[in-house]
Amino acid sequence: MTRLAQTAGLNDIQREILSTVRDFVDKEIIPVATQLEHRDEYPTEIVEGLKELGLFGLMIPEEYGGLGESLLTYALCVEEIARGWMSVSGIINTHFIVAYMLKQHGTQEQKDTFLPRMALGEVRGAFSMSEPALGSDVSAITSKGVREGDEYVLNGQKMWLTNGGTSTLVAVLCRSDEGHPEGTAPHKSMTTFLIEKEPGFGEVRPGLTIPGKIDKMGYKGVDTTELIMDDLRIPANRVLGGTTGRGFYQMMDGVEVGRVNVAARGCGVAQRAFELGVSYAQQRHTFGKPIAQHQAIQFKLAEMATKVEAAHAMMVNAARKKDSGERNDLEAGMAKYLASEYCKEVVEDAFRIHGGYGFSKEYEIERLYREAPMLLIGEGTAEIQKMIIGRRLLEEYRFQG
Repeated sequence: MTRLAQTAGLNDIQREILSTVRDFVDKEIIPVATQLEHRDEYPTEIVEGLKELGLFGLMIPEEYGGLGESLLTYALCVEEIARGWMSVSGIINTHFIVAYMLKQHGTQEQKDTFLPRMALGEVRGAFSMSEPALGSDVSAITSKGVREGDEYVLNGQKMWLTNGGTSTLVAVLCRSDEGHPEGTAPHKSMTTFLIEKEPGFGEVRPGLTIPGKIDKMGYKGVDTTELIMDDLRIPANRVLGGTTGRGFYQMMDGVEVGRVNVAARGCGVAQRAFELGVSYAQQRHTFGKPIAQHQAIQFKLAEMATKVEAAHAMMVNAARKKDSGERNDLEAGMAKYLASEYCKEVVEDAFRIHGGYGFSKEYEIERLYREAPMLLIGEGTAEIQKMIIGRRLLEEYRFQG
């Protein structure tokens, strides 16, 4: 075994793609990641390299200029990228979710307009559900779109947009009461609107403001922002799929594959933490021998490696289930939950192995220690995943009394 988390059953093309991505991560991301992260600097050169590799179009069909690859291939690429720097995988993820939603739910005109340019990375995607006061309660959305002739007028404030500043296309979930009488269930009166904008901060188009980057504990480099709509007017043909009231289902479909992505990110960060821990344990000496020869450290390494393998296996299973065309919310929820929790634990164990040096910004593990917590809340908290898992289990194991 050359390293952990090998994936059986890949074809030659998948292996070639992953080898190329891994080489790129080793040569272009890992050497500069910590420096860029400490400066909270957007990784422009890295992103340009990913565009050249075709990763922005990895799952976009070939007819639109993409590579037409599977979710499994994409998730394994994300795992490699997150191993180098989790923020870069976030830049790819939000773009991918918007492209996926367009591919699955967009009108033909919307696909023809956006997907070819998204495959090239010329149009970069972001998506937005959350608002300042709602957290995980999507049904409490207050942002609203009202039809006026051939346009919709959007008002409201959104929160936690990854790629909020650098994106040029944002999929935004709002209420839209048109055709939905009072008393309609909240999730049946939501619509996804496709908003085109200029990159940057401030007023990026009339009625649309991106105030600036949110200062975060970790997950730096990538721009996380708010989005404010004040009588923002967009054409009626920018309703995703052309029909109102389907936004909640469209977003949940995107988030479902996004959870596989977050699981992959957890796997990648955990792998890197294990690599750092096992390497340091063989270099650091105490009491006349490398600390890796102390049983306490060996036990810790064994537990870390087992968690890396288990999380990877669940992530691969969830991706393959989705690729087969089957419902995978149970598998995706389990994979996201396990991978994010195990990631946190593996990173903390690697931090402990480093001792006092783990607390120094000179060591990479310090960055990973600040990045791992984001995975515990991104694409749904652990509690949300448990609710999804529990409900699905009760469907599968319904008591027949």
